[in-house]
Amino acid sequence: MHAEAGQIAKKVGAILDKYQHDKGMLVSILQDIQEEYNYLPRESLEYVSKTLDVPFSQLYSIATFFKALRLTPRGRHLINVCLGTACHVRGAVKVLETIERELGVKSGGTTDGLEFTLETVNCVGACALGPVVIVDGDYHGQMKTEKVKDMIKQYS
Repeated sequence: MHAEAGQIAKKVGAILDKYQHDKGMLVSILQDIQEEYNYLPRESLEYVSKTLDVPFSQLYSIATFFKALRLTPRGRHLINVCLGTACHVRGAVKVLETIERELGVKSGGTTDGLEFTLETVNCVGACALGPVVIVDGDYHGQMKTEKVKDMIKQYS
């Protein structure tokens, strides 16, 4: 066991203790692990599998079923581009393409160095502000391709 595995055992062990090793609380356990690591490291799932005697495949199924759970690290900053109808007709796709070019990643990807994760959403309910880009919960309305660079600089 290397040092990282020891850390995982300690941190994940504490989470399992919090839920009294209750297999019925797997989703909550995985959410807490993700809160700790910002994603679900494979080693953490292996530890839960072994400790609770739950098949790894079951944990993997849960992790891939729930959109809120991630198996890969997410960047320090999350960028969501709304592609709902109102944003779409106002140029959201061009804004998305510009962000992809600026960051060097496609939607669903994370930049090297884990600075940014870029995702799309179907609607954020701010249609009057479209196109809308949300960075770490901050809404950037009436987004235009020429405003993308300055927006990204705010978070770099």
